[in-house]
Amino acid sequence: MQRTLFEAEHEAFRQTVRAFMEAEVIPNHEQWERDGIVPREVWLKAGALGILGFMMPEEFGGGGANDFRYNVVLQEELTKAGASGVGFPLHTDLVSGYLLSYATEEQKQRWLPKFCTGEYITAIAMTEPGTGSDLQSIATTAIRGGDDFIVNGSKTFISNGINADLVIVAAKTDPDAGAMGVSLIMLERGMAGFERGRNLDKMGLKAQDTAELFFENVRVPATNLIGEAGHGFIYLMEKLPQERLTISVVAAAACRQMIDMTLDYVKSRKAFGKPIGSFQNSRFTLAELETEQRIAQVFVDRSVTELMAGTLSIEDAAAGKWWTTELQKRTADACVQLHGGYGYMSEYPISKAYLDTRIQTIYGGTTEIMKEIVGRSLGI
Repeated sequence: MQRTLFEAEHEAFRQTVRAFMEAEVIPNHEQWERDGIVPREVWLKAGALGILGFMMPEEFGGGGANDFRYNVVLQEELTKAGASGVGFPLHTDLVSGYLLSYATEEQKQRWLPKFCTGEYITAIAMTEPGTGSDLQSIATTAIRGGDDFIVNGSKTFISNGINADLVIVAAKTDPDAGAMGVSLIMLERGMAGFERGRNLDKMGLKAQDTAELFFENVRVPATNLIGEAGHGFIYLMEKLPQERLTISVVAAAACRQMIDMTLDYVKSRKAFGKPIGSFQNSRFTLAELETEQRIAQVFVDRSVTELMAGTLSIEDAAAGKWWTTELQKRTADACVQLHGGYGYMSEYPISKAYLDTRIQTIYGGTTEIMKEIVGRSLGI
């Protein structure tokens, strides 16, 4: 089925991103996985090509193209390259939305130029050691003290956590107000009392720096408050559909990548004197995966259109997130099986894809939480 989502300018951007992947990322990603982090100079090179700030206004050095289809192109090309450790989408898909929607002009002047060049790497810190999907129960506080907020608490599983220069932190500015006491505050590298823990050792996404963050009496200027105090939970809810769509985009692209690599394998690998792809079980399995991927892609592309029109609902984003990521899990498992013993070998890309897949049904809201959201929308 022919995709109709993209126009000529998106495909031109795809060629730029693909060339960057081939020159700067693919030859080095295995080393970055061993290192557990992507070098900062890669961000600078991406920034110089306009890959990081395409959505930002031109006055701040961006491309002036606030069109989510460019985000989709970047996600798809990273996934196709197997570049699961390169944290650009967190920067371009998530943090960018908060800055464009809620930052003041003064904040934009301070942060956006270096956001676009890659001099500032960004992250968002919601999850805490004792709080996963329940954002209303966060314990990190930011109490007003004169012209500052005093931030105390900790966060965990923060992507880009080691590299990040700017971190949007969800904190309670009014600990007694429940969800309405949550605010978003930008912490900056070098602030006294802002410390990073270890670079967490993960099952997959090995090149992605994922860190613990600790805040001990960090004095943050009140001018770093994002939007209005007490509106943080609302802002998070407004942006979660886009975050979940981003994960769905990756899921559909990852299924496409795994199916393609498995097709190549079963056409060349022989058993009993003929390619294993010629056996009925292989054909039927791949036919099922191919069909489901095509259906997923249609839903994802429609969701992108809805997002840009401002009509993507929380329920549709949740439905797409859980279904596409569960499909990604099934696809990964089936493709490893079709690779046989070689699928269990680390040097085969399907092995890495299998490990990278597992987090997809967890972050951005677990499958169980997504089903709860959809279920509540049914009045049950």
